[in-house]
Amino acid sequence: MATEFEMTPEIKLGEECGVFGIYDKAGEMDLPYETYRALLSLQHRGQESCGIALNVDGVLSGITGMGLVSDVFTKRVLEDLDTNAKMATGHVRYATSGLRTLANAQPMIVRHSKGSLALSHNGNLTNATYLRHELEARGSIFHGTSDTEIITHLITQARIDSDNIESAILKVMDIIEGAYCLVVMSATKLIAVRDPHGIRPLCIGTLEGGGYVVASESCALDTVGATLLRDVEPGEIVVFDYNGMRSIKDKCKTKPFNLCVFEYMYFARPDSIIENTCVHESRVEAGKLLARSHPADADVVIGAPDSGLDAAQGFAQESGIPYATGIVKNKYVGRSFIQGSQKERANTVRIKLNPIPSTIKGKRVVLVDDSIVRGTTSQRLIKLLYRAGAKEVHFRVSSPPFRHPCYFGTDVPDADLLVATNRSDEEIREILGCDSLGYLSLDDATKLAINSDCGFCLGCFNNEYPLEIKDSGEIETHMRPLSQSGTGKKI
Repeated sequence: MATEFEMTPEIKLGEECGVFGIYDKAGEMDLPYETYRALLSLQHRGQESCGIALNVDGVLSGITGMGLVSDVFTKRVLEDLDTNAKMATGHVRYATSGLRTLANAQPMIVRHSKGSLALSHNGNLTNATYLRHELEARGSIFHGTSDTEIITHLITQARIDSDNIESAILKVMDIIEGAYCLVVMSATKLIAVRDPHGIRPLCIGTLEGGGYVVASESCALDTVGATLLRDVEPGEIVVFDYNGMRSIKDKCKTKPFNLCVFEYMYFARPDSIIENTCVHESRVEAGKLLARSHPADADVVIGAPDSGLDAAQGFAQESGIPYATGIVKNKYVGRSFIQGSQKERANTVRIKLNPIPSTIKGKRVVLVDDSIVRGTTSQRLIKLLYRAGAKEVHFRVSSPPFRHPCYFGTDVPDADLLVATNRSDEEIREILGCDSLGYLSLDDATKLAINSDCGFCLGCFNNEYPLEIKDSGEIETHMRPLSQSGTGKKI
C-alpha cells in the first residue's frame, strides 16, 4: 500500500452554492424567517458564508455573514429584519471562484442610475478573468474576487441602454460563459436565470397566495410550503412581478442540455426533485446499475454515511445481498474539524465514523460510497472495516473515476491530486487496500435522470466539456462583440 496516501490529509469535494428567491404577492408571509428556513434546507450546498436581501416597498437591503446560516442569522438578527418585505433572495456559498471573504458573500446589492438590484449566483464563469480585466480597463472597481461581482457590473452597465432589467440580463447572457443560475431582485421584480447548458439546477414553486419561489433544489420549496411547478429551462429567464409569471426563452435550446451529473450522485439532497427525478431514486438506481456491472459474492451491503446510503440500498435490492447499517456517523463533528498534527489527521475518520462490529465481524462486506477523490478517506474507512473484523471488503463507487478538473463550480482538486489520474482500477484497489473495486461506468452515469432525457456534463470523468474554457492566458485587449462571444481554448 502506498504510504503517501496515508500521510495526506483527506480532501473532500466542495459543494455548490445554493440560491433562493421568493415573491409573496399577498404580502402575508414573514419573508426574513421563510428565507432563513429555506437557506437552512440548502445549507449542504455551502457552509462558508450566507446572506439575505429584502425588498420593502422597492427599497433593497440585506445582511451577509461568514459561517453557517444558524450562526449568522441568530434570533436577534432575524427579529431586526423588516417583515413587510414582499420579495427576498438568499444565498449559501461555497467558494470555487474567489477568496473566502465577507466581500464575496451574497446576495450582492448594487445601486445604479436606474435603481438597484440584489444578485444571488450559483455556478462558475469560464471567462471570468477576461471579463474582469476588460471591466477594470473601463473603470469598474471591484471590492471582492468572485465572478458574481463581474455579473453585477455587466448587468448594471447593460441596464443603461435597456428598457428593463430582463433585457439587460438577456444582453449579459451573450457575454458570460460557463455555468450560472441567478436570482436577481429589483425594485419591482424577481427574476430567475439559468445558463443555456443548464449545468446547475434551478426550480420554480408556487405559493397558495399567488406568489412564487425559486430555488436551487426543491427541498427549499417544501420548507416554505411551496408546490413544485417545474424546473427553469436551460437558457430561460423567468420574471415574477405583480402581474404574475412570464418567461423569456430567446436563449432556450441554443445549446445542448448538460446538467452536472454529480447533482444526482452527491450534491443535491436525497429528497429533492431535479428534472422530474427524485434524487434518492436516482441514487438507488446507481446502486442497482453497480450491482449489475460489478457483482460481489458477499454477506452484507453497507453504505458510507451519508452520501453512500441510497446507492447501497440499490445495490442490495438488485444483488439480493442483505442491506444493513454498518457504520455510524458522529453528526456533531462539523465539516471544518481542525486537523492539527499528523496523528489527528490519521484519526479523523475514527472520530467521524465508527463501524458496528455485529454487522461486520467475520463477514464479506460490500461498502458503497458516492465517489473517491484523493483516496485518503476511502483508504482509512476500509481499514476501519478490517479492524472491526471484516473478512473481505468489496468497494463499490456510484460514480465514475475522477480524473479531470471541473470548470463549472464543483471544487474538484487538480488532476495530480486525484487518485484515479494515470492509474488503473487495479492500482487504485491496491492503494485503497480492498479485495475488489468497481466504479459506475460512464454509460450508466448517463441513465441517472430516470424521468428526463436531459444530457449531462461528464467532463470531470472523461475530459469532454460542454463548452470551451477561456483561461487567463488568453485575455484579449478589447471586449468582443456579443455575436463573437464563445471563443476560447478547448481543454
